[in-house]
Amino acid sequence: MVAEQLFIMSILLYAAGAGASLLLGKMDRHANYVAAITAFLAAVTGMAWAIPVLAGGAGFTLNFTGFIPFTQFVIRVDQLSAFMALVISLLTAATALYSLSYLEEYSGKGKGLLGFFMNIFIGSMILVVTVGDAFYFLIFWELMTLASFFLVSFEQEKKESTGAGLVYLIMAHVGTALIMLSFLLFVSKTGSFDFATFSEAPLSEGLKTTAFILAFLGFGAKAGIIPLHIWLPQAHPAAPSNISALMSGVMIKTAIYGIIRVGVDFLGATNYWWGVIVLLAGAVSAVLGVMYALAQHDLKRLLAFHSVENIGIILMGVGVGMLGAALEQPMLAVLGLMAGLYHLINHATFKGLLFLGAGSVLYRTHSKNMEKLGGLVKRMPFTAFAFLIGAAAISALPPLNGFVSEWYTYHSLFLAAKSGSWWVTLVASVVIVMLAITGALAAMCFVKAYGVTFAGAARSHHAETAREVPPTMVAGMFVLVVAIVILGVGAPWLVPAFTSVAASLLNQPAVPAAAGMIMYPGFLIQGTLSTPLMAILLVGLVTLPLLLVALGGGFGTGRRVDEAPWACGYAYNPRMGYTASSFAQPLRVIFRAIYRPQTHVKGPRYTSKSYFEGPVHYESHASSLWEDYLYKPLVAAVMRTGTYIQKLQAGSIHLYLLYIIIILVSFLLIATR
Repeated sequence: MVAEQLFIMSILLYAAGAGASLLLGKMDRHANYVAAITAFLAAVTGMAWAIPVLAGGAGFTLNFTGFIPFTQFVIRVDQLSAFMALVISLLTAATALYSLSYLEEYSGKGKGLLGFFMNIFIGSMILVVTVGDAFYFLIFWELMTLASFFLVSFEQEKKESTGAGLVYLIMAHVGTALIMLSFLLFVSKTGSFDFATFSEAPLSEGLKTTAFILAFLGFGAKAGIIPLHIWLPQAHPAAPSNISALMSGVMIKTAIYGIIRVGVDFLGATNYWWGVIVLLAGAVSAVLGVMYALAQHDLKRLLAFHSVENIGIILMGVGVGMLGAALEQPMLAVLGLMAGLYHLINHATFKGLLFLGAGSVLYRTHSKNMEKLGGLVKRMPFTAFAFLIGAAAISALPPLNGFVSEWYTYHSLFLAAKSGSWWVTLVASVVIVMLAITGALAAMCFVKAYGVTFAGAARSHHAETAREVPPTMVAGMFVLVVAIVILGVGAPWLVPAFTSVAASLLNQPAVPAAAGMIMYPGFLIQGTLSTPLMAILLVGLVTLPLLLVALGGGFGTGRRVDEAPWACGYAYNPRMGYTASSFAQPLRVIFRAIYRPQTHVKGPRYTSKSYFEGPVHYESHASSLWEDYLYKPLVAAVMRTGTYIQKLQAGSIHLYLLYIIIILVSFLLIATR
């Protein structure tokens, strides 16, 4: 009963935070404080009920009379629901602490609406992953979408915010329509909206595949898989940074929950092609996502494209799990799905941290453009440190959490390659190469992001005068730094819990483990991984040289030289340094067909008389292949069709009566057949 009571309390706290924000609307600053504090308390309460369920406790079911007549509202919590609620609550707790100071930027702008929509947004996410009824799932899914739309569009005075919100809303509703069609196939065979009946629906193989494809595309639009990702790099940078952290860290993961719930729980992952589709969609999204990220100079847009990349990595694990289930290989199924779930929580922590770090930079410098930053490591030391931890984690460097989940993803792929079927070996081998490319490009991208943003000299007045953010913002980032380290170093103790979630969904026993780590890598040779030992060795490698320097009095002369670098005879300017665009230039040249760069040069042309006749302004931007060749032609076709259909509205009552008669006769003919 305790878990049920804590669940109800957490939902009521989110509702109270939303209501209080509206009531205190005229005192905007107080409204934001109350919204952040109630969100934090609700998140802590959420973790208090989710952790015991995840640790092996029994789930629970709550039945309520629906707030819509003649409906039943069911909350059904199993280990997957508890896992997702834990992920949402963990990031919410950190973001709420951060928001206590960050929301001061928006005081006087929203009349309490920012806090209202933030609490509605988070509460609806919790309900999405715990509701046990398709009808109310769609209601809360839509509530989550609308709340996040208003948050993306919150700064309505900015054209980019309203445009991003509109694109997001359109893509979200296309996805919702596909999800609804998928659910209706189950309802048509079971006569019930209850999720508990969906796994018993007597669907033919064709209808099962149709239901899965509809759900995968519908949830994929929310997850941001390529080519359904176009809203994501627009919406995440436009939203307030605390909301960007929640959208990227947990909102898009509710779509992964939906894919797993439908594909694995409802349909049993019986068709191996479903796993192949998910696996290849993930691989393509991962590679192209990180490639597009490398071409960005807007820090938040760069992080948004990395969300596409990491959703791809999560889908790789989920795809392997579904493939293993279809091939009746329990170890492959459990290991793959566990890898996907582990990367899901890991991405929530390090991407949340990176967005909060980017928000801190924006809070102090009022710029997301990396070309105008630099030198912040001296002025914002903790923000620089936190961003570095997040960058190392997303680059899969040991012993942090990103390394562990990608390690297991590799293991599952190697195990799939040895499954015995040549076509599975081929697919797995291709995906392994794509994952390796993704990892290398991700590391390159964050060398660029961290180096250009935090290292070097300041390239603008705001960067030069920046200072560290307030303590509550530091505290929010610190929570995620600790979570990243625990999820990495503590992997031997956490893997069994995540494995049990995957095993419970697949109705399989947990994968054999030694000291909490998988004993069977891809080639079935015993092998273990110890992130605690890695952490000890890395600490030793860092501290030993420092200790030797301290004991030996230092090396060299000890004389420090602090001079401006030589700039070919010209006065040194910080803008002469390596830029964000410079890092991506080799890739831009190699992959011109994908990037399709647009360049603009303003200034005098080169002549033989003088190399520099005046200042030259150069801009280069990567254009969207998908927008130019898929979405813009599609929109144009819809507009043309609308123009033709508009002719039916001729303003003649006689014509309208004719339409009615034609439709009526058509229905009568259909009814008499």
